[in-house]
Amino acid sequence: MTLNRRAALTALSLCIVAPAFAQTPAPYPQRAVKLILPFGPGTATDIAARMIGEKLAAKWGRPVVIENRAGGDGLIAIRAFLQAADDHTLLYSSSASFIAHPYTLQTKPPYDMEKDLLPIARTTDTVLAVSVPAALPVKTLSEFVEYAKQNPGKLNGAGAAGLPEFSIAAFIQARGLQVTKVPYRDVVQAGQDLAENRIQILASSYAVVLPHAQAGKVRILSTGASKRTSLAPDLPSPNEAGFPELAIETTVGFYGPAGMPRDLRVQISRDILGTLGDKEFVDKLTATGQVVNGQGPDELGAALKEQAAAAKRLADILGIKPKE
Repeated sequence: MTLNRRAALTALSLCIVAPAFAQTPAPYPQRAVKLILPFGPGTATDIAARMIGEKLAAKWGRPVVIENRAGGDGLIAIRAFLQAADDHTLLYSSSASFIAHPYTLQTKPPYDMEKDLLPIARTTDTVLAVSVPAALPVKTLSEFVEYAKQNPGKLNGAGAAGLPEFSIAAFIQARGLQVTKVPYRDVVQAGQDLAENRIQILASSYAVVLPHAQAGKVRILSTGASKRTSLAPDLPSPNEAGFPELAIETTVGFYGPAGMPRDLRVQISRDILGTLGDKEFVDKLTATGQVVNGQGPDELGAALKEQAAAAKRLADILGIKPKE
């Protein structure tokens, strides 16, 4: 082979190889990652986001910035996430903040849950609680129902945005109670108002009411899950107490924007789930009122479908049809 021919073949091979090399995906992330949350500081979701975000930042070598966008039944955060249209902006949310939107919003939700909120990773399940002020003379859900019937129109109630708020509404209607709904932009404020007896019943994360319960200002009547939780084994589940409409479960997870490739979601999921393996870290999360339940995008997607079915059951109690 002549020198000129050999040089020509070498040049040709470089032309063939170079484009393939150029198409190799760059490592993720390339810059700071933003986590948008639909709840304010101090909520269970916020606490978990900051703990996981700190570990991810150490692993990625890039900052992880937490942005709290509370209010609007979760829509403020979701809109900010959608408008970013950037795979370095992720939504970190409890499913409670959007799973009931087809029924609770005045119009059809301005997003498609299956297309615009792509599952990345399930991290924890938020332990929910139904609570009253310690000043209220009731110790069980049944006693609350009787007290409310004896004081029609005198009590106020609230729920964290989404499914908890939906469940309280179903509870009030199913029992024929006259309890005024009080909307809150930030459920942490609702917890404070509960402690001061400005509202008389609240469905929220366990983390929101736990400090007030420990201070003796709030009485937790029930957890929100279908079964008792190891975090509060002495508290009955709503099913045990005879109030299944309050038996709701919500999953906290990461979501990517429309069009995010599955392989990238799987990659990010592995990094996120890798932060959950440390026992000390898990213990800290558990202490905030959350059960660590690390799963990938497919499992998170399946959990959302189950919780959407639960939202439909509550909607049936309330006689609400999904907006179309």
